[in-house]
Amino acid sequence: MSRVGKHKIDIPSGVQSSLVGNVLSFKKGNIAESYVVPLCIKIEKTDNSVLFIPLNSEKQTRSLWGTTQRNVSNMVKGLDKGFKIDLEMVGVGYKAAVSGRKLTMQLGYSHDIEYEIPEGVKIECPKPTIVSISGHSKKQIGDIAAFLRSYRKPEPYKGKGIMKSGEFVYRKEGKKK
Repeated sequence: MSRVGKHKIDIPSGVQSSLVGNVLSFKKGNIAESYVVPLCIKIEKTDNSVLFIPLNSEKQTRSLWGTTQRNVSNMVKGLDKGFKIDLEMVGVGYKAAVSGRKLTMQLGYSHDIEYEIPEGVKIECPKPTIVSISGHSKKQIGDIAAFLRSYRKPEPYKGKGIMKSGEFVYRKEGKKK
């Protein structure tokens, strides 16, 4: 039995919602999101809440039940408050800067790395070693953070690399003579 799926999702007053068939749509201002709910899950929608109920007790249906609830919940939360991830760069000469719709990073390679910022995402550099990514889609923000992190993953010997703020990197002891 899903512990996540049985919770109802409260829709804030600023977010408009609509249900057509098995497609849930949410809108706030000029930002619109929609989610196609699997046919094995029933939707009970009221004016300010949404509840999902599985139609059978198969394993596939139960797993989709919790996933659907969490995805829709993240959509509503993203439209209401938004999401933010901070990345820290640790290393000599590692820095980043935003100019227009491009993020330029210097990560110890022979060339600068330029990243085109997609629509719906805001990237800022409050300090040269901190990149702040914010937007309304949790998946998109997480994908961008993972992609930027892949250029220099944290390494365990010196602790250098790009990591989420507050992330713990297990440090290893180097070779002994």
